Amino acid sequence: MTKRALLVLTSHTTLGNTGKETGFYYDEMAAPYWTIRDLGWEITLASVAGGSGLPDPKTLVEPDKRPPNVARFMDDQEATGALATTVKASEVKGSDYDCVFLPGGHGAMWDFDTEMIGQVVSDAWASGAIVGAVCHGPSGLLQAKETNGDPLVHNKRVNSFTNRETQQIELIGVEPFLLETRLREAGALFECSKNFTSHAVRDGRLITGQNPQSTQAVCHLLKESLEGL
Repeated sequence: MTKRALLVLTSHTTLGNTGKETGFYYDEMAAPYWTIRDLGWEITLASVAGGSGLPDPKTLVEPDKRPPNVARFMDDQEATGALATTVKASEVKGSDYDCVFLPGGHGAMWDFDTEMIGQVVSDAWASGAIVGAVCHGPSGLLQAKETNGDPLVHNKRVNSFTNRETQQIELIGVEPFLLETRLREAGALFECSKNFTSHAVRDGRLITGQNPQSTQAVCHLLKESLEGL
């Protein structure tokens, strides 16, 4: 039976009160997409609002500057078609999937910390799925629960975009909360590396990465986990 994976994207496009646009980070979506699809899995692309996926404009770089996974995605009709017609996240059941992955992008800080996203992740987790997230994507873990009601991240090794990184790019007070702080408050065993260096961790079926620079390391752990199913 074909394995199924769900990738959930932010639909939020306004970077607080800065006047700048945001969205999901293209490589943080495209890299896990190919990691999963190249294993022969079926992939559903969903977003909070449904419809066309909305990438952060700064990740829409010129063709000669695109990361390989992004270039491959943009050249693939099946992939671009799925991104243009994402399923509304509220209409999916996490329990239907063997893997749920949450790419980052600053937009996730506004629309991933919800009961709806938490329920999708919780249902997937309860059914034995692998759950992955990178950068700001772990904000979608904040309302996810274990079957006993504990926060999903409680007593698990986790990382995400850090407070120090948020300070470095001057978004403290712009984003609605500090993701590292919230994960720690939920009982996560938070770990990280220096600002904007790669750090990824797997704790059982949960895989998280710190920042855009961690995407490939996350995908390596993801592939190992998926191959083990």
